[in-house]
Amino acid sequence: MATEPGDERIRRSLLFVPAVRPDRYPKALATGADAVCLDLEDGVAFAAKETAREQAFALLAGREPTVAEVSLRINDVKTELGRSDLAALAAAGVRPDALMLPKVAGAGEIREVEAALASLGAALPLIVQLETAAGVLAAEEIAAASPNVSAVFFGAIDLSADLGCAVEWEALLYARSRVVLAAGAAGVSALDSPFMDVPAVEALADESRRVRRLGFAGKAAIHPTQVPVIQQAFSPSDEELAWARKIVAAYESQQGGVLLVDGRLIERPVIRAARRNLRIGARLAGEGAPGR
Repeated sequence: MATEPGDERIRRSLLFVPAVRPDRYPKALATGADAVCLDLEDGVAFAAKETAREQAFALLAGREPTVAEVSLRINDVKTELGRSDLAALAAAGVRPDALMLPKVAGAGEIREVEAALASLGAALPLIVQLETAAGVLAAEEIAAASPNVSAVFFGAIDLSADLGCAVEWEALLYARSRVVLAAGAAGVSALDSPFMDVPAVEALADESRRVRRLGFAGKAAIHPTQVPVIQQAFSPSDEELAWARKIVAAYESQQGGVLLVDGRLIERPVIRAARRNLRIGARLAGEGAPGR
């Protein structure tokens, strides 16, 4: 659990790369995505799972430091494939920046993963996918299960299949809201599901803006062309950055507490959000503000 919500890793966009396609990894980094995830799960056919695992580990062993967070999504740890992924990761000794766990249904899975990875010598940040009815109903317990939970990830496609509902905003609004509330209560960030219609750029931008307003910190991508659209939606405007600078300066000059700025009441949660916007602003300035 994060001690200061808003100080978490910046993940406006998270781009999936099938580990069976290592040639796509440098292309993914070149998009400027905040996070890149090497995928051993949905993006890999069953017959290629072992090859994908080997290739993912080779990429992790030989990678150079990157601005982008590089995570690894293993298979469901309730399955033999997932347990094999965990054992192989511990034996290989390679360390992704974070580990993504799909289809988590309860807090016990988090503790099992941590026990399996104890041999690595240091905890890994966990990105936990809530994409089943059981997982969404247990969202609060899962999000608060361990200090290593760094983010919860809402999975619309698998959840809609589990529920038999449409992959539409209204049908999934309750589940999205429950996930983002659980994240907020636990002090971790919430990431939204990928948008599957790659050519529908305007629809992606609209959904990204909606989930940001709902409280999500970022959204997953399945294609490089989606990254700038998502990152623009989750980046503060010039006006938001100016306001963030103003209230943080006022807060720090007063050394904390509650204050009024331009007639508006400012408390610590507002300052945390403002500081996160300033961190994103610094990232944008360092990148030359791509996608703005």
